[in-house]
Amino acid sequence: MKAIAIDTSNLTLGVAIVEDTKVVGEYVTNIKQNHSVRAMPAVEWLMQECSITPGELDRVIVAGGPGSYTGLRIGVSIAKTLAWTLNIPLASVSSLEVLAAGGCYFNGFICPIFDARRGQVYTGLYEYADGDLLNRRNDQNLLLSDWLLELKKEEKQILFIGNDVSLHQELIIEVLGDQAVIASMTEHNPRPAMLGKIGLMKEPVDIHTFVPNYIRLAEAEVKWLEQQK
Repeated sequence: MKAIAIDTSNLTLGVAIVEDTKVVGEYVTNIKQNHSVRAMPAVEWLMQECSITPGELDRVIVAGGPGSYTGLRIGVSIAKTLAWTLNIPLASVSSLEVLAAGGCYFNGFICPIFDARRGQVYTGLYEYADGDLLNRRNDQNLLLSDWLLELKKEEKQILFIGNDVSLHQELIIEVLGDQAVIASMTEHNPRPAMLGKIGLMKEPVDIHTFVPNYIRLAEAEVKWLEQQK
């Protein structure tokens, strides 16, 4: 099975083409530039570089959130349009699961972090067991200070992974001490090839009804609901 994987859910822009057990090609950047003008050119460039035509694809895989509201909409819109136009299945993978998957050689819990502002984070808790990545705590949005107190009750070391970990590293170490392990620089970018690998094993979603997993409402939506009360 040959698939294209697209991740625009956060600052990192990633596109990969995977085929069964092989990574055919991968494109990753971690820069502050608009995904809306860079995502499709990246898709087109990678397919040209790999000499793959759209008709050769068997599946489209997208990072489905949580993350940036705008970023998620861009990636999901591209993925849905490709899948619908090519009449091939669409699969979605948690953006946090993709990030956590980078800790495959860590013997303990893996905690992916996306900053959600005002002391909050998008996070979850994962662990590898017999080669499989397992979700130990569901993806959620909460205050990091509260989350760290919960994690302090665990008896295992915890790997914190993600580009936004650096924003909160001081607090993480202050609360957890030696229980906390900070991933290396090369592990912090979510890999689109990993997204593709996981997505090949996921059940397809309905192209027309699928929406990103925002976890929480946008600030504008919250204010609108408050005004309606």
